[in-house]
Amino acid sequence: MSAARVSLAPYAVTALIIAAAAGVLLAMGREPICTCGEVRLWYGDTYGPGNSQHISDWYTPSHLIHGFLFYAALWWAVPRLSFGWRLAAATVVEVAWEIVENTDALIERYRGQTVSLDYYGDSVLNSTTDSLTMVLGFWMAARLPVWLTAAIALGFEILTTLVIRDGLTLNIIMLLWPSEAILEWQSG
Repeated sequence: MSAARVSLAPYAVTALIIAAAAGVLLAMGREPICTCGEVRLWYGDTYGPGNSQHISDWYTPSHLIHGFLFYAALWWAVPRLSFGWRLAAATVVEVAWEIVENTDALIERYRGQTVSLDYYGDSVLNSTTDSLTMVLGFWMAARLPVWLTAAIALGFEILTTLVIRDGLTLNIIMLLWPSEAILEWQSG
């Protein structure tokens, strides 16, 4: 096998993982695109019917941060593994989350424990672009200085917390350890 094939293999596997996840989501009955019939690059109304249905939204930065975090964790845990194979491993984790996030059980948990009362899951388009955003974050983390990666992550967390009263940190807290105080603040 040539060196070029070996070096491209993890990227092909990464693409196949994302495509397979899209197939699983379709098989689960997820909508391919927004039922509104439009495909928008940005949808900014977190309480609107198009949230998590288009290419990007206020939750897109959290997937970029996933890429940062997965890069750091895998760099630490398996430093001898090539960048490409670490990316493939991170992609498995990301798409697993996308699939679990779109199960009826987790959608109901979002509705019951978070401010996302009308959440009904992601479109396959949104879920796929979330995974691609994680890939971008992983790539950025490999190339940017650690301080800049951390500053970008912190900046996005502050921005989303101020603008939509949500973000990766609050989302995790509300899913795992729901807080009435946070829910009241988010509802305000």
